[in-house]
Amino acid sequence: MSVTENGSRWQHACARLWERTWERTWEALRPLDPYRSVKAALGALVIVSVVITTLLALFAMHSKTELRVITIISIVASLLITQFVAQSLTAPLDEMTDAARAMAHGDYTRRVRRSRRDEFGELAETFNQMAADLESVDQHRKELVANVSHELRTPIAALRAVLENVVDGVSEADPETMRTALQQTERLGRLVDHLLDLSRLDNGVVPLHARRFEVWPYLAGVLKEANMSKGSGHARTDVHLHLDVSPPELTAHADPERLHQVVANLIDNAVKHSPQHGRVTVRARPGEGPPEDGSLQVEVLDEGPGIPQSERLRVFDRFSRTQTSEGKAGQGGTGGTGLGLAIARWAVDLHGGWIRVAESPRGCRIHVTLPGAGKAQG
Repeated sequence: MSVTENGSRWQHACARLWERTWERTWEALRPLDPYRSVKAALGALVIVSVVITTLLALFAMHSKTELRVITIISIVASLLITQFVAQSLTAPLDEMTDAARAMAHGDYTRRVRRSRRDEFGELAETFNQMAADLESVDQHRKELVANVSHELRTPIAALRAVLENVVDGVSEADPETMRTALQQTERLGRLVDHLLDLSRLDNGVVPLHARRFEVWPYLAGVLKEANMSKGSGHARTDVHLHLDVSPPELTAHADPERLHQVVANLIDNAVKHSPQHGRVTVRARPGEGPPEDGSLQVEVLDEGPGIPQSERLRVFDRFSRTQTSEGKAGQGGTGGTGLGLAIARWAVDLHGGWIRVAESPRGCRIHVTLPGAGKAQG
């Protein structure tokens, strides 16, 4: 090691030692600093009042001014100084009181200015942190309600469609129809159980119930439910759904319930943005991993206007809606809540996979990759 390197390290160590020493000294002097301690500020107020009174008394002794006049002047000066200091000390408390009242009425966006270095400044910083935490909790509560409403819509719409067909005489109440209705009821119950745990899901502490299953019959069931919900879940009844699984005996290792959330939301989003008599294709292929891992690639393609390049990164954010969605909503269409793709991304992330908007010559193509066994979270 060279002499230059030794000297540089020695200088650096000395600088760090001096910095730590200064910080400790500065912190030790805090009780004496009126700008950093309320006690010191009050002590300084008493000292200033005593000094003013003493100086005025000395002035009265060496002049012809009466003592009672000096006393009155001393009292007035002390009161003015006390009022000024008290106003300065209580201003943050008044601001926090107003913010607390606003929070009591549901406004969690109010913050207190941290313009002081004393205990009141620390209190203001703590208050702002508390307000931020409460705002986050309130936002999470709203998102929970929105997620529950969004996720429960599909099975309720499908179940309603089945029952309406039976009541209207369109279909018979045969065992197959009742079995489909029962499956929707069971799925509804599972969704309720899962969505009530959404606060834990967001923190990634709920484990996956992954297992191996055949992809073709599984996705065929998802598309069947999507077809049943047409006209109830959304107004589109003219969009055709197509399933493409290759090889037909393809198997995957994933949580079927979570994957159902992904595919159902992607289909729902694709149908909403499809043109009249359009076509939505669900395509499944093996992943890049070994076949025994059960990795899977799923794509949902539509023939709509697609997603602009500038919005492809934020389209999976909660409550994010593209210009196309806003336009459809403004025209009386179903622009959506901006939750479907966010829920899909969450479920894919829970598997340790990836979801993105892929390039497509026409429409929108959402590509999902699930890594299979041994790669999911939880």
